[in-house]
Amino acid sequence: MTKKRETREERLKRFEDFDRKLNVDILCGIDEAGRGCMAGPIYSACVVLPKNICDIEGLDLNDSKKIAEKKRYKLADMIKEIALGWGIGSVSNETIDAIGIQKANFLAFQKALENMKESSGLNPDLVLIDGCYNNIPIPNHKTLKKGDTQSACIAAASILAKTSRDKYVIDICHKEYPDYNFEKHKGYGTKEHRDAIIEYGISKYHRKSFCKKYI
Repeated sequence: MTKKRETREERLKRFEDFDRKLNVDILCGIDEAGRGCMAGPIYSACVVLPKNICDIEGLDLNDSKKIAEKKRYKLADMIKEIALGWGIGSVSNETIDAIGIQKANFLAFQKALENMKESSGLNPDLVLIDGCYNNIPIPNHKTLKKGDTQSACIAAASILAKTSRDKYVIDICHKEYPDYNFEKHKGYGTKEHRDAIIEYGISKYHRKSFCKKYI
């Protein structure tokens, strides 16, 4: 039997119900983008949403990877407008090479959270983080596997993280090194990207710790 496809309204209601059942006043969701890339920074975003997201016309939250690119950017603008607070944090490829991807990931989380606190004045009662991590240096947090398919605030954060990183890669990395076609693969290890590294070597935006076989 074919599984019935979830409607936007059903998904938003499910997301909203999940977050409300956590029973906290200020819930903040965090997600990252670019952890597995061969080039470019890792980005993180955090979002505090209003509780009545089902009433917001045009909002269509989901895992950012399941949303078309043009729609992601429109949703990112909407999220920034409706959110009670949001923040972005990034860590460069040089720092990733220096401290490792796990510490860089956590640092991006911290930067996003601090950015949100400074811009909004909000201090979350609970920080819900997408993924399965241990020893994250953030107080009052809880990790959630596949959180961007369960929580509204994490889904929103996944969209902001993805669009912010993609814009950086397109506007900075691709503009300076068009031969790698960063605009298409965003730094992930596609065959096209790997073939370009073989032909041109690594650029200043590549993570040396991820490209050891090409150095």
